[in-house]
Amino acid sequence: MNNNIVFVYLVRIVALLVAIIPHEFAHGLAALAFGDDTAKRNGRLSFNPINHIDPMGLLFMVLFRVGWAKAVPINVREFRNRRLGLFVVSIAGVVTNFIIGLIAAVVFVKFAYTNETVAIFFREIMWYNVMLGVFNLVPLPPLDGSKIIMSFFSDDVQDFILANERYIYILLVIGIFSGFINSIIFPVIQLIIDKFITFGLMI
Repeated sequence: MNNNIVFVYLVRIVALLVAIIPHEFAHGLAALAFGDDTAKRNGRLSFNPINHIDPMGLLFMVLFRVGWAKAVPINVREFRNRRLGLFVVSIAGVVTNFIIGLIAAVVFVKFAYTNETVAIFFREIMWYNVMLGVFNLVPLPPLDGSKIIMSFFSDDVQDFILANERYIYILLVIGIFSGFINSIIFPVIQLIIDKFITFGLMI
């Protein structure tokens, strides 16, 4: 196993970008499909990592193996169907991560015993995509899980949460530092990874 610390962190950073960029791009593309071009006007329909990286979220992902990207700006009032639009836009990034994670798992399995470097790279892509997908389902702003739940509430409730989510954000940071969120999501991440690897072994 390659234990070179520079190699490990380089692979992690590249794998992170493979998880973050498609996730955020999917949000912006889904929003545009529902009539909101806010993400496009803000440069978020881009594969430039600088447009999507949240410095603290990236640091958490490298150090704690769990974190977040810069939230894609959306204007729910622009959606042709507000509730459906909010649901689809919110879940688009998660679905994208799970698809990439599954593909990475298949490649990881195929190279596990033939090319260590390739296997490590795709193992990290698998991990970070599954992690980002699961983590974003946590129902705390600004994560996607909160907006998925919001899509079932009235417009007034949505507006209230969207206007105040910056204050609820502190609960997310506390949950990560305390280890509470990790204790909940890590078993789920591992379960999904196990299922993905099993699928890779079957094909």
